[in-house]
Amino acid sequence: MPENKLYPPEGLRPSVPLTLDQLHEALESGAILESPVQRCGVDHTLYVNLGGVQGRIPREEAVAPWISGAERDIAVLSRVGKPTCFTVKALEADGKGAPAALLSRRAAQEKAMEYFLEHLEPGTVLTGRVTRLESFGAFVDVGCGIVAMLPIEHISVSRISHPRERFQEGQKILAAVWALDREARRITLTHRELLGTWMDNASRFRPGETVRGTVRTVKDYGSFIELTPNLSGLADAKERLAPGDGVSVYIKSIRPERMKIKLQVIEKLPSAPTEPLRYQVTDGRLEHWTYSPPNYEKQAVETMFTAPSP
Repeated sequence: MPENKLYPPEGLRPSVPLTLDQLHEALESGAILESPVQRCGVDHTLYVNLGGVQGRIPREEAVAPWISGAERDIAVLSRVGKPTCFTVKALEADGKGAPAALLSRRAAQEKAMEYFLEHLEPGTVLTGRVTRLESFGAFVDVGCGIVAMLPIEHISVSRISHPRERFQEGQKILAAVWALDREARRITLTHRELLGTWMDNASRFRPGETVRGTVRTVKDYGSFIELTPNLSGLADAKERLAPGDGVSVYIKSIRPERMKIKLQVIEKLPSAPTEPLRYQVTDGRLEHWTYSPPNYEKQAVETMFTAPSP
């Protein structure tokens, strides 16, 4: 299982009804719970309904201060309607004598980060949840609202112009730790290595087949057509093709020693739903990854995941 199974991203923790007895147990054990935020008060206190018990997360307990953007109001306001993790700091009574709970998302994030800093290494595979997409990459919740950066160049071998061509906000993905800055508490991710090598992907196809592809780059001499996120081939030039077009392509040849696939575009196709990502690696820790085939005639295309010295 991925290493963050104890501290899953917000929204991926199993939903369970919470009783007053369970809240007492969580107060004693320090367990992390999760529930959607119902509203945000004028003082930026977050309110959570815990099975009839009113829970509140004060502004200073809503986001750990070392998280990028934690000081911005939007970091709190944007929690409304979304699953949010927390620990129980105290059980009390509200102004009418009804049971109430003082909660802390910050404490949950501190516990998760402490665990990550102790256990994660470059190459460790994590479960993530995409929270935001920008032109330069994807922001991914790797546990309890702790957001890591996945740069666009690490999303797939096949080049894309924007992460939205690969992901949607809220999507569950797998990723591996690319770099871990313990002093800054910053995690950088990579994704392409989990999608398989050239041979993993090329083995799904045969010369003589006609399959669906996506135009990624158009040049004077031809177009690069993505067959899978980690595999592209070159087709001869054809008029009226643009990046993002769906096309049917005839596979003319597959040459592992040159890491090349020769294609012929048959015709443009109407848009179709994006296929689910197919991961070749789903857990554990990568130490190295070689994309190119063993008999590739040029220098191997590979990634080394080096654990930091203790």
